[in-house]
Parts: sequence; structure tokens; C-alpha cells
Amino acid sequence: MELVNSYYEHTTDRQADWEPVIGNSRARLVIIGGGYAGLATALGLAERGYRDIVLLEARSIGFGASGRNGGFVFAGYARSEEKLVSELPRDRGRRMYARTVAAVNLIRERIERYAIDCDCVDGGVLWANWFRSDAVLKTKARFLQEHLGVEWKLLDRADLRAFVNSERYSGGLFEANALHLHPLKFALGLARAASAQGVKIHEGANVRRVSGKRGQFDVHLREGVIRADEVIVAGGAYQNAAVPAAQRAVLPIATYVMATEPLGAEINALIPGQAAIYDTRFAFDYFRKLKDERLLWGGRVSVGELDASKVARRLRADMLKVFPSLQDAKIDFAWSGLMSYARHQMVQISQAQPGLWVLQGFGGHGISASTAMGEVLASALAINDLSWTEYNRYPLSYAGGKIGLAAAQMSYWWQQARDAWR
Repeated sequence: MELVNSYYEHTTDRQADWEPVIGNSRARLVIIGGGYAGLATALGLAERGYRDIVLLEARSIGFGASGRNGGFVFAGYARSEEKLVSELPRDRGRRMYARTVAAVNLIRERIERYAIDCDCVDGGVLWANWFRSDAVLKTKARFLQEHLGVEWKLLDRADLRAFVNSERYSGGLFEANALHLHPLKFALGLARAASAQGVKIHEGANVRRVSGKRGQFDVHLREGVIRADEVIVAGGAYQNAAVPAAQRAVLPIATYVMATEPLGAEINALIPGQAAIYDTRFAFDYFRKLKDERLLWGGRVSVGELDASKVARRLRADMLKVFPSLQDAKIDFAWSGLMSYARHQMVQISQAQPGLWVLQGFGGHGISASTAMGEVLASALAINDLSWTEYNRYPLSYAGGKIGLAAAQMSYWWQQARDAWR
């Protein structure tokens, strides 16, 4: 489907600020990818005084998942907190989770510091219970408090009315230190902040291959070659085969989003609070109200993107299970996008070879996790901080290609059936 169907593109004035690459050049560092991971790393390095950075984006800043997602900013990774704690030394798992909490705070600070106009709503995130039993809520709240030192507020059905008016939910957990925003405007704001601190950004810069070794990497484009001391690949699900080790290590998984027509007073009747909302199923819905009184709704995943009409039809059916009063609401925008998932469902921060870094695999937790990992990688390059090695448990392992995609689709269908049975 065409990106023009995106509400975010429709409400963003890009005002192209960045020129294409022309001829050969030299840089200390080249970052490949103009999404959150590349931008967060570039800005983190610039804030640390690191200079001579070139960032290359094959299409336009925020083209991929960074400009199409639900706009939720909350702590955590795609891999659950329970799994992190169980498979890692306790202090390490706690530190890794804490980095994403700090990233939420850093995002809030950067929006203010750089005056990023991104429709930010600092209203928290609600995890609404789809099921009748509140055991899942109590278990989650207890785990977060005991193992990670984090407190989410437990809500019963009556409490929930302050956040969302739907008979579908029986209770929830409220994460106060969370926010939601216009993700494409935020990505462009990061790019402008990095550019203002000397990062050279080029759009339309499609990297064909990377050759060489640390100290003399050659980044080959149609327009020329950039020689660099080090290279970071942060292409996510939309990367090409310029660095095969990075491309092979993730699966491109599609998800879907739509936005209704402006709903007037009804949107505040349905969502009285300011929180963004998602539910307790594995195959969950997520939604939030937008500043122009629309409802943004997202959910479902698959191994292939759909055209706008199919996205709208499927998500509309999901929306009406929660808000049947919106039967006559018009859908103005519908779009899909690809997320990058590793086989282990955890971020990948690694070196394909010395000096050739890979940062990817955010799988639905891109805004906060990419900011956290951008900080980790910026510290590694700027001051030789070895915190990145704590993520060696989650390497650039082969994701399985077409077989991996088929397995991912089957797993999702199984989880959908399990949710329905519950």
C-alpha cells in the first residue's frame, strides 16, 4: 500500500531539509538508516561531542516503522520482562529494563529541549484487561514491583471509567511514566536536532554495499563512496542486502493502523482520559485519541502488508468489538508498515565485524527501546562504554528467512486462537 494513506504523512509538512549524496567523501562515522535507531544514536553521539557523522537514509526520514507506528512511548522490549529476568542475571535484566524507563524520560526531555512539535500527550499508557479474571493484572503488577522496582496502578472496572468507556474491559494497569505522540513528527524533530549539532543527513541515499575494515570502510552508493572509520547499520525491516548479516538476522513483520474521521465530543465520551490504551491479549489492539478528535486504532500482524481498504475493513471490525457506537464512523486513513523482529524477540546491538555495528530488532517497542539502545551505542563509540556487551545474549542469529516468516505467522494464529479460547 502507498504511504500516502498514512495519517501521519497527511499531517506532516516535511519541508525537505537534507540534500542527496554527491560524489566521494570521508567521515569518522556513517550511520545507515534514518529511523529512530539511527537518529537516536546520531543525536546521542552529537550530544556527547562526537563529530563528523554522516547519516544516510535510502528514502525519507522516518519512512519505515518510525513514521508509521502507534505512537506509544513506554518502557520495555518486545521480549517480555518475565523472560529477561528468568534468562539473565537479575541485576542485568533489571538494568536493561531500567534503560528503557530512562529512555522514556529522555524522550520527554528531548521534546522540550529541542522544541519538537510532535503532538505529545504525557498521559500515561493503560493496559486494559480483555479477560474476566484479574489474575493477569495482579501477577504482572506484583512481578514488576518485586523484580524491577516499577509500580503500575491496578484499576478495577469502576476505576477504568476514567480512562475508557467500554464494556469490553474488566480492569487494567496504568503505567504513569509513559506518553504518546505523532511518531513521524518526532522522527523529523530528532533529525533536525541532530542536524543542528553537525550531523550530515542525506535522504535518497541507497547504500549498495559496505566493504573494508575498521578504519577504512567504504560505503558504496550510486552517487559515490563514503570512506568511514566505523559504520552503523540501523535499517530495520526495510533494509536491503548491503550488509547481509544484518538483513538475515531479522524478520519483516507487518502491522496495521487506521484513523477515523473527527468524532467531535464522542471521542472524549469514549476515552475520557489522556492515556493511550492496549489490551492484555497476545494479539492485542491498541488505540488512542488524536488532537483533531480522531480515534487512531491499530493491531494485528502478518508476514505481508495489505492495501488500505483491507486494513480499514479488518481494523474496523476490531474497533466495533470495543466501541459498537462507532458503527457509522468513517475511516479516513488506513496503512500498514513493517517491524523488524529477531528470532529471540530482543533488540540486536552487535558487531558484524569490528567497527561494523548493527542496531535493529525493536519489534513493536521502537520509540523507547531505540532511544535506550541509541544511548548505549553512543556511549560505546564516544567513551568505550562496554554496556552494549550485556546484550550479547541476543546475537545476530539467522532469523529463518521464508521458513521463519511462516513459523511467525503460524505462531500468531495459534496465539489468536488461544486468546479466543480464553
